[in-house]
Amino acid sequence: MDTDLILKILVLLVGFYMAWNIGANDVANAMGTSVGSKALTLRRAVLIAAVLEFSGAFFVGASVSETMQKGIINTEMFIGEPIILVLGMCGALLGTSVWLQIASYFGWPVSTTHAIVGAIIGFGAAVGGVDTVRWGEVGSIAASWILSPLLSAVISYAMFSTLQRKVLFTMKPMQATKKILPLIAFIFAATFTLALFFNGLKNMSIQFSFPQVLAIAVLIGSTAASLAFFIMRRLKVPVAENVPHSEHSPQAAISIQKAIRHLQKVRTSTLSETNEKISQILSDVQALSQKMHQKTDFTQSHSEYRSVEKVFSVLQILSACFVAFSHGANDVANAIGPVAAVLDILKHKTILVSSTVPSWLLALGGLGIVVGLATWGWRVIETIGRKITELTPTRGFCAEFGAATTILLASKLGLPISTTHCLVGAVLGVGIAGGLRALNLNTIREIVLSWFITLPVSALMGIFFFYILKIIFI
Repeated sequence: MDTDLILKILVLLVGFYMAWNIGANDVANAMGTSVGSKALTLRRAVLIAAVLEFSGAFFVGASVSETMQKGIINTEMFIGEPIILVLGMCGALLGTSVWLQIASYFGWPVSTTHAIVGAIIGFGAAVGGVDTVRWGEVGSIAASWILSPLLSAVISYAMFSTLQRKVLFTMKPMQATKKILPLIAFIFAATFTLALFFNGLKNMSIQFSFPQVLAIAVLIGSTAASLAFFIMRRLKVPVAENVPHSEHSPQAAISIQKAIRHLQKVRTSTLSETNEKISQILSDVQALSQKMHQKTDFTQSHSEYRSVEKVFSVLQILSACFVAFSHGANDVANAIGPVAAVLDILKHKTILVSSTVPSWLLALGGLGIVVGLATWGWRVIETIGRKITELTPTRGFCAEFGAATTILLASKLGLPISTTHCLVGAVLGVGIAGGLRALNLNTIREIVLSWFITLPVSALMGIFFFYILKIIFI
């Protein structure tokens, strides 16, 4: 059989295997919080993620795939021996896939982006020397690994802090939900629409200008806000019923917050000695308020809070769809980028300066992700959804929206960031805002440790499989 045909079949199988492992390991980041908060059952989470992951990979995955394909190592150094680059990319995919399968078996949520980038760097440095690696590009990717959890944390912190002030820490949380939900629906729908339409349908030969995209986003956002307004208007507010589950009542904690705002106004309008006394009183009251909030279980002390969580469980399902779409857009590149590079070389017998990623290849990657999720995805979903912390729909919604927004921004910029980084950062952001009572620091530490281990392990495995393939084909 023709060697080129064998290599084409091999790289397509290995690419599909890589996509399968991405679905088994990394898709848990998209659905784990929804399963953990009980907004979705595991079966429904898998079905929803299957549709949205494939859609994100097919519609928005091309720009990131191009970065993974040619941005990490200097492929021009392999012009004299393109077969070396072919085997190197196959080895990188195979080494990464094996490591991901091991991690998935044990339920470890490792970063697939770390793994494939590490494997490509390892192969490039081992074969062509350190000069083969485009360290400037790698530096920008590495910077995104640091910035992405920080940005996710900031967005999630801001969202959940706003929900606390405007909804959870009010006297009538359900009434407050009715007021704020149309605005949340507008932001959510408009953001998702921008992600989908702003250059997102280029693989179907459909292009939109920015004014057109903005107009469509505003229209869809306004429609979502109107629907939310009319639905919430017809929704009956339950009779408030206090349930003594905490040391302090929510009303007491809310009232002391109002007292703090009044004291702050008094301090700004006084001078000298009076100002100093007010500042001291304000400091003492703020410390007392913090203790009261820590000892007050807002979500269990009042019957209205349970109704609020039911409303946000619907929003969390929508945000889970948002995360799944974002993840498919970004992480399909981890499997498809190296595959596209190999197919280009085999077709043209040389290394091209630039090329486009075909739609059928994005579809293959999306299909592999879906199959991996359906078969082994439950293992890591349990880790993310149940072993990091206790989650509620309000907290899960804020975490998922913050992570998804960060992922989609990175996807549009062509930066292959880590979904794991984004979600962990978002969960920590919600925790800093005071929303998480049972954060499992041991699990968080293990996840962060996996970020450091994955890079060198995948690099070594990529080098190992490259030399195995070299023995077979050369």
